[in-house]
Amino acid sequence: METKSNKNVASGSFREVFIEDGFYVLKIQNDTEEIQKVEREIDSTYIQFHFCLKGNARFNFNQGAYGLEVSEENSLLLYNTQKDLPLNLELAPKSWLLSVVMTIRKFHSLFSSEAEYIPFLSAENQEKKYYAQEPVNPAIAVILSQVMNYSLHPSIKQLYIKGKVYELISLYFNRVEDADLEQCPFLADEENVRRIRKAKEIMISRMAEPPTLNELSKEIGLSLKKLKEGFKQIYGDSVYGFLFDYKMEYARKMLETGRYNVNEVGLKVGYSTASHFIASFKKKYGTTPKKYVSSTT
Repeated sequence: METKSNKNVASGSFREVFIEDGFYVLKIQNDTEEIQKVEREIDSTYIQFHFCLKGNARFNFNQGAYGLEVSEENSLLLYNTQKDLPLNLELAPKSWLLSVVMTIRKFHSLFSSEAEYIPFLSAENQEKKYYAQEPVNPAIAVILSQVMNYSLHPSIKQLYIKGKVYELISLYFNRVEDADLEQCPFLADEENVRRIRKAKEIMISRMAEPPTLNELSKEIGLSLKKLKEGFKQIYGDSVYGFLFDYKMEYARKMLETGRYNVNEVGLKVGYSTASHFIASFKKKYGTTPKKYVSSTT
């Protein structure tokens, strides 16, 4: 169920999407030219994930005594079992924020058999506060866009959002720094990691005409097997799977500016025909570029 809520809001408003008991999503959009202030009670039994899709947000604590800034394409995780962390937000003009809030009990249940995989769920951290600011990768950006811009029949809306939010949390914790290096010796090799990162940069810089995997492996000086395995381990996807997500996200942002037509965007990301680009965009976002632009204006 999605409702417009003004409960515990000093000024401004947000959309609250109920997922299940102790688990909800806040969609906060400030499309005005003024700073929007949003407040909501959130007690110490909850963990909070805040994702800034565009613009900038400031989270204030202790009546504004200090704050944390979250800029576009970055996220903030808040967790403190000893103290309530109510939402006291200042959202800059033309800024969008998506927040996932769930009880710590609910969150623990998601990782009950793998709690040690999540850094702050280890025994020594369970009773401590934990703040983390992380960049939003292309895969997460795609999900954020889908959650903010869906057009679905009311009967399946809740199911769709629930699935996307679970996917979002899964990808949030699928990071190389959380990997067990003893079980993944490839990642322990800093030189190999450097080569894989170079491969990613090459694919991004030449996304309109990317090299083949054989060409890429030769360019970075790594065997094809190690390239495939390493890229999957570090970025959670195949080389071309990652590139596809990146290209679609890049295209989405170009479309949102309103300065480019569909043909121009398609060519920019490597599609020689508009029909191929439209098909790929629809595959990723479930809608055509034209309809997507209409839904965001």
